[in-house]
Amino acid sequence: MTTLLRGGRAVDAAGRRDDTWLLLDGGTITAAGTGDAPAADDVVELDGAWVTPGFVDLHVHGGGGQAAEDGADGIRGALEVHRSHGTTRSLVSLVTAPVERLEASLAAVADLAAADDRVLGAHLEGPFLSPERCGAHDPEHLVAPTPAVVDRLLAAARGTLRLVTVAPELPGALDAVTRLADAGVTVAVGHTAAGMALTEQAFGAGARVLTHAFNAMPGLGHRAPGPVGAALADPRVTLELVLDGHHVHPVVAGLLLAGAPGRVALVSDAMAAAGADDGRYRLGRSDVVVRDGVARIAGTGTLAGSTLTLDDALRRAVDVVGLDPVAAVTALTATPARALGLGDRLGLLAPGYAADAVVLDEGWSVRQVWARGCRVR
Repeated sequence: MTTLLRGGRAVDAAGRRDDTWLLLDGGTITAAGTGDAPAADDVVELDGAWVTPGFVDLHVHGGGGQAAEDGADGIRGALEVHRSHGTTRSLVSLVTAPVERLEASLAAVADLAAADDRVLGAHLEGPFLSPERCGAHDPEHLVAPTPAVVDRLLAAARGTLRLVTVAPELPGALDAVTRLADAGVTVAVGHTAAGMALTEQAFGAGARVLTHAFNAMPGLGHRAPGPVGAALADPRVTLELVLDGHHVHPVVAGLLLAGAPGRVALVSDAMAAAGADDGRYRLGRSDVVVRDGVARIAGTGTLAGSTLTLDDALRRAVDVVGLDPVAAVTALTATPARALGLGDRLGLLAPGYAADAVVLDEGWSVRQVWARGCRVR
C-alpha cells in the first residue's frame, strides 16, 4: 500500500521546499517532489504544515516512567513516548552498571533491534568514565576499558553496539578507542577530565563524537579550550548538545551551533521522567528527583539526564536560540544519522531514504509522525 503526503512545507538538510509531496511505499520514500503529485492508495493532505525527516536520537535513557534498564518492555515503552514526539529512530543509552548487567542489557537491546529497525542499537555511556566527571553514573562500577571488558561487551551486543562513551585519560583508553572503532563502533569522548591535547589524541585514535558537549567535562576556556575546543577544531567530530535550557545556556548553545555548523547533533539525554510527571525516579542505581521538569540526583545539584523530547529541542533551537529551521532540523536528523554511518538511509526526505516523517504545525508542535511508512501518531 502506498501513501502520499501532499501539500507540506518540507525542511531537511537539503533546504526548504514549499508545496511538497512524498510517496511512501512500505518502509521507503520512493519519490518526492513539488507541485503535481502521483496517485497513491492513501492520500494525506498536509495543508501547508511543516514536514521533516524523522528525528534520530543518539542519546536516550528512558521516558514515560520507564528506563532502558527495565528490560525489553521498559525500552519499548520509553521509545514509544519519544516516537510520539517525532523521534522515529533511537539508540538505547545505558548508564554505568556491573559488566554482567551491561551484558544482559546489551543482549536485550540486540533482541529488540533484530525485531524492530527503529531501534538502532545500544549506546554505552558507561562504564569507561572518569571518576572525577562521572555525574549521575555510579562510581562504584566504573572500570578501565581493558581488551577483555571491551570484547565481552562487543560479544554481548551481537553487532548492535553503535556508540560508546570513553574518557581518554583512563588506562588503555586510546587503544580501546581504536579497538572499538575497528569493530565498527562509533566512539565518543565524554565524562572526562581530559584537556584539549589528550582529546585530540582520542580523535586521532578514531573517536568521532563528543558526548553532551560542555557537560561532565572541562569548560571551554580562552587559554585551555578543553574537549569542546578539540571537537570544534576537528571537522570529523559530531558534538552532542542537550538543548533543554538547563544543561547549556542558550547563548552558549548558539555559539556552539555557529562554531560547528552541520556537526551539532541535538540529543535528548532523556531519563524516565520524559513525557511523565515530576516526582522520584531511578537512573541506574541513583535516586533522582524531578522538579519543574529538571532531573537531579537526590540531595544534590547534579543533573541526572533530562526530561527533554526532541520536538521541544527543535522549538528551543528555532525560538530561543534563533537557529534557522533548516539548520535546526539538520541537527535532529541528518547530523546524528551521519554520526552513526547511516546518512545514506536516514535523515533526508528523498527517494531511497527511510519513510520516516514528522508533520508539525506553524509553532513546531508535532501533529503526525510516520515511521517506516506507518503512522505512529
